Amino acid sequence: LGLVQWLTGAYQAALASYDEALPLTRRLGSQFDEADALCERGAALRLIGDYPAAFADEQQALDLFRQLGDRLGQAWALDELGLLHQATGDYPAAAASSAAAIELFRDLGDRSGLAKALNSLGELSLCTSAPGEAARHCGQALAISRELGTPHEEARALEGIGRSLLGRDPAEAAAQLRQALAIYQRIGVPDARRVQDTLTEHEL
Repeated sequence: LGLVQWLTGAYQAALASYDEALPLTRRLGSQFDEADALCERGAALRLIGDYPAAFADEQQALDLFRQLGDRLGQAWALDELGLLHQATGDYPAAAASSAAAIELFRDLGDRSGLAKALNSLGELSLCTSAPGEAARHCGQALAISRELGTPHEEARALEGIGRSLLGRDPAEAAAQLRQALAIYQRIGVPDARRVQDTLTEHEL
């Protein structure tokens, strides 16, 4: 339930769900479920801007996944830590976390996670004024997400490609962003508002 609420933008409701779930996982002694809930709660906290609490959750999740030897869980937590470092302006740390996540996802053959982490790295490249790198990473994510049929990561990739083109090819940027917008609207996620604002801001 918390994951669905998070994906649809009901972040406070998602936090309440995770707050209820975490004590239960601890009472049951399920460290995997605890780590998973911490990782997802950290993502919701990031999206509402509570970065200190989000960092605490993601680091605790990463530590638990490492204790359990769960490399896939580590990859998801590292990707989230990369997004947190990106949001707080620590771009070297963001790059290190994202690169570690990508390496793990590739080693494990988890292509869904790989697409997500590549999109995260593409977004970081936009933050560091490297649009060519952003287009490359998001282009790889786009191919994977279309093959797997994961619309949210497909839209993220299209958005990243579109943003990478804003300074060079506004018409193509608009085309990519409008594709992203259509997918976001179809699956009912709040990311659509961000893309609409970009299109309006650039008069596209």
